[in-house]
Amino acid sequence: MNISSPRADARQFDTVQFRRALSQFATGVTVITTRLADGTFRGLTASSFNSVSLDPPLVLWSLGSAANSLPIFSGNSHYVINVLSAGQADVARMFSTRGENPFDSVEFELSRTGQPVLKGASAWFECHNRSRYPEGDHVIFVGEVEHCEYTDLPALIFHHGRFSST
Repeated sequence: MNISSPRADARQFDTVQFRRALSQFATGVTVITTRLADGTFRGLTASSFNSVSLDPPLVLWSLGSAANSLPIFSGNSHYVINVLSAGQADVARMFSTRGENPFDSVEFELSRTGQPVLKGASAWFECHNRSRYPEGDHVIFVGEVEHCEYTDLPALIFHHGRFSST
C-alpha cells in the first residue's frame, strides 16, 4: 500500500480558498481603542479576539504587521477591547476605514486609565498591554484584563463576509 503525505502533492497553497474557508467561522466584532500621549484617540476594528486564561485574566487579539497603528498599540501600556453589540455595524465600519476620525461620530466614556470605552457595546475589557508575539503577517497581542463590564445586548457577528446579529 502506498500512502502519500498531504505535502507530497506539492500543490500551490490556495489563499483564496483559505480565506473562504475561514469566513465560515462566525466571530464577534470588536473595536480596540487606546489613548495616545498627546491625548488623541486611536481605534480599529478586529474580529480576532479570544480568551486565553482565567487566572490570570488574559485575552488576545491580533493586528497586521503592516498596520499603521502597530507602533501605537505596541507602545501603549493600556487599551480597551470593545465587543460591539448587534446594532453597531456602522461603528465597526467607521473604525475599519481610514479617513474621518471615528471618535468624532461615536459616543464614548473614559476608563479609569483614560482609554475610550464605546457606549452601546455588549462588553468591554480594559487591558494592560502584557505581551506581543509576531506570527506570520500579524502580531498577537495578549492583554491582562484589569477591569471589564458587560450588558445583555446581543453581540455583533461577522460571518461569510457580512455583519449579522444571529
